[in-house]
Amino acid sequence: MEKLQPSGYAPINGLNMYYEIHGEGRIPLVLIHGGGSTIDSTFGQLLPQLSSRNKVIAVELQAHGRTSDRETPESFEQDADDVTGLLKYLNVNKANILGFSNGGTTALQMAIRHPDMVNKIIVISSNYKREGMIPGFFEGMKNATLENMPEPLKTAYLSVAPDKSRLPVMFEKDKFRMENFKDMADRDLESIKAETLLMTAQHDVVTPEHVLKMSKLIPGARLVILPGIHGSFIGEICTAKKDSRMPEIAAVLVEEFLDE
Repeated sequence: MEKLQPSGYAPINGLNMYYEIHGEGRIPLVLIHGGGSTIDSTFGQLLPQLSSRNKVIAVELQAHGRTSDRETPESFEQDADDVTGLLKYLNVNKANILGFSNGGTTALQMAIRHPDMVNKIIVISSNYKREGMIPGFFEGMKNATLENMPEPLKTAYLSVAPDKSRLPVMFEKDKFRMENFKDMADRDLESIKAETLLMTAQHDVVTPEHVLKMSKLIPGARLVILPGIHGSFIGEICTAKKDSRMPEIAAVLVEEFLDE
């Protein structure tokens, strides 16, 4: 494999797609952020720990952070195709995929749509059916406005986006995607060949029962439920606890899984 540039932009499916590369390793670990987020806002605490033992490729998806937009709605299938396109651009033949929240659903789609490119997947705090979200989630999403977007996510976007006026566009595209979330079929999860680690928090926006169901559908999947709320155990910017060692614990669990 050619030596990869530490960061940059790639022309992928009509996007100018931003990526960063950290660390060294044989099979790279791709990090896919959550909705409304950037590399740093989702993985600011986790990335340094994972890249100390792995080659990490962190990406920013359509309309998010430094990546440009296209005149189409967001979809998890398209995000999966975009990340796969980036890997091909970087001459990566196989990768491990870690996705958080919406990024976890994208990781599932990568394993389903591009199985030859995927070695292992780590799916954190993600659902595959609408029923998997806590009561009131979709009702709250329907009534959400830009003013409801967490300030740390707004600040993170504005600190890196080339065109800061696009913040409302990103918000509306994310909202539309979640309002119109389409259930994945059980058979889709049953078809996943990649070794899978599912991680969620005890008081997440996805119910533990739903993630348990996912673990039974994906052949051989491992399941970890950790204390906390959505994003807290990876140190996501909105829910990180000062001086918490949970991101370190999460990183160790991921590394043990990757090393098996």
